[in-house]
Amino acid sequence: MRHLLRRIGFYLIALWASITLNFFIPRLAPGSPATALMARFQGRIDPQALQSLEIQFGVSHDPLWIQYFQYLNNLFHGNLGTSVTYFPSPVNAVIAQQMPWTLVLATVALLISFTLGSLLGALVAWKRGSFLDSVVPPLLAFFSAIPYFYLALILLYVLGFMLDLFPLHGGYDISVVPGWSPDFIFSAVQHALLPAFSSVLASMSGWVMGMRNSMITTLSEDYVLMAQAKGLPERRVMLRYAARNAILPNITGFAISLGFAVAGLLLVEMVFSYPGIGFSLLQAVQQSDYALMQGIFLFITVAVLAANFLADLAYAILDPRVRQQRS
Repeated sequence: MRHLLRRIGFYLIALWASITLNFFIPRLAPGSPATALMARFQGRIDPQALQSLEIQFGVSHDPLWIQYFQYLNNLFHGNLGTSVTYFPSPVNAVIAQQMPWTLVLATVALLISFTLGSLLGALVAWKRGSFLDSVVPPLLAFFSAIPYFYLALILLYVLGFMLDLFPLHGGYDISVVPGWSPDFIFSAVQHALLPAFSSVLASMSGWVMGMRNSMITTLSEDYVLMAQAKGLPERRVMLRYAARNAILPNITGFAISLGFAVAGLLLVEMVFSYPGIGFSLLQAVQQSDYALMQGIFLFITVAVLAANFLADLAYAILDPRVRQQRS
């Protein structure tokens, strides 16, 4: 319990530090949301309305420390401000609308990549030196070495345009009404398959190689050799004794990737015109949309910290040695 409280305290401090950086970094960029909106409408807004726009967007000329406490107060009350990019929509509404698309795509792609990569890594390590070990890692490394932008374009052209196996763009068919109907769900899944497949193909090599290297080291441990000497079934030795301990570094990588996958899907959403907060982040940077940038950064920060906290708990469950050290 003491260790758990220490970890919670550590993550709370990390969250505060991230929120502080989240406040200061956007303000280092030139311009402001109000002037960006004025430039966007190219003089069609009366310059005298600049002050009212600054009030609307929460732009303050007070000292930074006062602005900082105002920001914390607004954050505490769930007020993330008004978005310039999607004016006059509040940031909360923009993120709530875009977040499910990004979360579903990122989670599904990462889970498939992690699961298949870890299993393949354990298998090629168990059969190291075989034909499988000679083919799978180099082939996946080849795909991961291709810049993702080009890999996604190639898959989009071949599988979407030439073979017409997948839709070319969007998150669902425009003829379908969004909702929980079977038609909409089928259309959304159909549109998500190719972006998810391209993300899995580009990222699976890291999971395979990480698991393979860790598995080879684990296979030389005494408890694995003892299990083999007892004549236990190969499948049990591979999965229960070796893979269970070898997967720990991959779990740490999974926790970190789970948070950063949201930002990493920016190129996915650009190539496939897929709705999500990654593309909204790009628009926010272009429009000097402080409020939307801060809201998205905050979401990514919370996702990364929560994933790492879950990884800490998973370590204690999977590895008894960790429980003993922490107790």
